[in-house]
Amino acid sequence: MESKKGINLFFAFIALILGLTLFKHIDFKNFTLEDPVLDILYLIVFIISIYLIIKDYTKRPEK
Repeated sequence: MESKKGINLFFAFIALILGLTLFKHIDFKNFTLEDPVLDILYLIVFIISIYLIIKDYTKRPEK
């Protein structure tokens, strides 16, 4: 029997929250950030969580 593996909901939740927060903090008129240091940290964690979601999703179980 083959086990189907979905996306990791923990990392998906983190990516969703951080993505929305980053979207709210970016001023698109001037292309500035509300709090640059904190927003860069958010961006790093957002990228890592997206990477882990993709890595886990593409990892196929061996037959």
